[in-house]
Amino acid sequence: MSDQLEIASALPGEVQTPLTSESQSVRGFMALVLTQFFGATNDNILKGVLIYMVIDGSWTGQLGVGGQGVVSLCLTLPFLLLSGFGGQVADRHSKRNISVLMKFAEIPIALLALIGFWTGSLSLTLAALVALSSQSAIFGPAKYGMIPELVSTAQLSRANGLINMMTNVAVIVGTLAAGQISDAYSPLPSAGILAEPNLLLPGVVILLVALAGVASVMFLTPLPSGNRLVTYTRNPFSAYVWSIRKMAESPLLLIALASGYFYFLAGLALLIIPEYTIVLKAYDVSRAEVSVLLGVLGIAIGLGSAVAGFVSGQGIRPRLIPCGAFGITAFFILLGTMPATLPDLPPMWRILFCSHSAFILGAGFSAGFYIIPLQALLQQLAPRAERGRFLGTSNAIAFAFLSASAVLYPVMRPAFSKSELVQHPERIFLVCAGLMAVGIVVFLLQLRSSKLTLSPVTA
Repeated sequence: MSDQLEIASALPGEVQTPLTSESQSVRGFMALVLTQFFGATNDNILKGVLIYMVIDGSWTGQLGVGGQGVVSLCLTLPFLLLSGFGGQVADRHSKRNISVLMKFAEIPIALLALIGFWTGSLSLTLAALVALSSQSAIFGPAKYGMIPELVSTAQLSRANGLINMMTNVAVIVGTLAAGQISDAYSPLPSAGILAEPNLLLPGVVILLVALAGVASVMFLTPLPSGNRLVTYTRNPFSAYVWSIRKMAESPLLLIALASGYFYFLAGLALLIIPEYTIVLKAYDVSRAEVSVLLGVLGIAIGLGSAVAGFVSGQGIRPRLIPCGAFGITAFFILLGTMPATLPDLPPMWRILFCSHSAFILGAGFSAGFYIIPLQALLQQLAPRAERGRFLGTSNAIAFAFLSASAVLYPVMRPAFSKSELVQHPERIFLVCAGLMAVGIVVFLLQLRSSKLTLSPVTA
């Protein structure tokens, strides 16, 4: 099989040039990176604390076994419903103005989360998560749609690599903070002693991060308005139908589906890892320790994204996609078969240097190689006048897959529990490995049927 993917010949797209001066582009892009960083940090803090609380914290059992899937659905469903609307907004208005408005909206959402945690209300805190994900869903198409307005096509892969790297640094910060905050908010007994809970800590941290996001977004450079003729549709799915039909005329739909499939597997992985408190129960690991594994995953995806952007040079290298898929499959198999052991080291260090951590690092690094070419292709090949709607639809596809993983996980989870004392959620990684292998084969067969080959896309 050829190792090059000729997508450029199927859809020439536009040669993108920045819409601002070079100095303004640099300032605007760095402001976007910081804004995305703070937003992703807040998403992961709120989601992470909620997941820990329904697994073995203040709200244990209130959402049933595998209840973290319900938390994940609260995060993903708003993206599914609102990404199309966000795409229409991004095509009609200045993407900077949308970004500023959405970041200011994060402040009252943070206050709602603060009240929910303080009063111990699961429903109120879940409502805050739904509101935060709704805000992110509308912000998403503007955020990714402005990248080609700030950088040239030649720099598109590197720009995506950098923003993905910083996003995953935010995932690290958010997940590590979530573990520490969870232990402070709902302390686990230590040597028979139960510490006093800090009920205000989660909400205060989320509010401070939201304020930092507002400060960073103000440095975004002005960007032009979009097409005022773009109309809003009341039916959230009609925009998707229109976009999917247009995308199906080119490789864009296949690219969006391949990207979404990755998020399906990533969603399953992100629901498995917090259960390492159960997998490594014999070692009495804390939530803070398990959050290190999520941090390692974030570091790995960030590094993989940055390296994929660097390797791509002055263009887009789709041949990295099957390389990334192979790595993900191999490391998922290792994670699913690795015995639940830890080295004889102090807490934190033992989980950082265990084999589980090493395999998560490998899977995450491979994921960067898989996702960066797909993101860059979506941005570069989508016509500018329709980019917001296409990216919004791509977001919706990704979150439809994430929602599917959240629904599937509670269904699968009981099959990996022989009893309350004998549980092996880590073996779900074997299911993920099989799905990844099947998915990449289908993707490559679809490329072949479309008479496409793996060649670089350059400016």
